[in-house]
Amino acid sequence: MVEPAEFRSYYGRPILKEPAWKQPDVPLYLFLGGAAGASATMAALADVTGRPGLARVGRLVASGGSLASVAALIHDLGKPLRFLHMLRVLKPTSPLSVGSWILSPFSGLAAVAAASEVTGRLPLAGRLAGAGAGVLGPAMCTYTAVLLADTATPSWHEAHGTLPVLFAGSAVTSGAGAALLAAPAGETGPAVRAGVAGAVAELVAARHLETGLGLASEPYRTGRAGKLLKAAKALTAAGAGLSLVARRHRAAGMLAGAAYLASGLCTRFGVYAAGVESTRDPKYVVVPQRERVRQREGR
Repeated sequence: MVEPAEFRSYYGRPILKEPAWKQPDVPLYLFLGGAAGASATMAALADVTGRPGLARVGRLVASGGSLASVAALIHDLGKPLRFLHMLRVLKPTSPLSVGSWILSPFSGLAAVAAASEVTGRLPLAGRLAGAGAGVLGPAMCTYTAVLLADTATPSWHEAHGTLPVLFAGSAVTSGAGAALLAAPAGETGPAVRAGVAGAVAELVAARHLETGLGLASEPYRTGRAGKLLKAAKALTAAGAGLSLVARRHRAAGMLAGAAYLASGLCTRFGVYAAGVESTRDPKYVVVPQRERVRQREGR
């Protein structure tokens, strides 16, 4: 009997090109946008519930994170005009187009809210802008996951149902981390609860990425991506545990905040690295396709 042949492409060449996005520009763009979105929503809720210190930190982080995210995106594009060209039309079927129209108004609203917070001028306009940014916050947390999953990159595309959950949970923990680092200790209760909830969502989604996608899960467990995502899970768990004693121990709260933020960075860089790796080996493209064909024929 002949042993089963291993899959190989012609001359061992990749079938797909690697993502053309630059590093670290795009992973930073993913991280900063998510943290900004979660912080804006947290700030809006803190403003309504009478936590001015938490609201102030959230508005400043939302503004700074979104503007830095835009800067990272423009640096990746190469020319500022290319970003403006993305706003010429709104195409609902394109995650990139929709994402541009989420990022642009969010950044403007967050900047107005932060400017009002810092200067003390036009407080009503600042609060309304902060509320608008808070409404757009959840979309900021997740649209980048849809953007990645809409590509042909195997490990991103196969995770189209998991990446939004992972990015949402990671964004919430990052926003909570910034609050734990800078907000008054007496107002961090909502940030602690949000961080724990985000950590649970993030860890569950990360587990599914590593085991629930068939062959496409392999890049999330191995190589550089595997190391980064393993570190992210450890940091998230540590941050959640430390945050539970943040009210009694300021140092623990700050360590928890730093762990959450470091985890967010590791998660984005790890997911990006897994996607790049999955384009280099043709088996991640062809083997799942053949499996889907066999499943359809079986049905």
